[in-house]
Amino acid sequence: MDTSATQPSAAPGSQMAQQALGRTPSELRFHHEGPELVLACLVGNAARHLDDVHRQFTDAAQQAATTLTRAVAGTASINSLGVLQHSATQIDILAARRADAVDRLREAINAYRQITADKPTATPGPPATPAPSATARRTRR
Repeated sequence: MDTSATQPSAAPGSQMAQQALGRTPSELRFHHEGPELVLACLVGNAARHLDDVHRQFTDAAQQAATTLTRAVAGTASINSLGVLQHSATQIDILAARRADAVDRLREAINAYRQITADKPTATPGPPATPAPSATARRTRR
């Protein structure tokens, strides 16, 4: 059975940031300085945190699924205290943490967009030539 179409991304935080901003979180920090750089780093940290919590969530869910599959197949003994008692609580906590991490990343992306909306990204270019001063213009005449 092909589950690739229904499988979520292994890095939803990085993917979410890239879709929203057009760059990966790690690329953002190379295009800014000052306060914009701080926000770019905040977006990157929030994306990595979501990716980490998502990995923990999927690991716990996959482990629970494996336990249930083995129990159904009769290849594992069933704990009389509950097959998923601990796993279900852990999965619930991780699901809540994942939802919170999504919200924090959205907030970081929105803050980044607001701060960088009017500002071009920092790219090295030719130095600006200063305009001649009024005194210099008078002396040339």
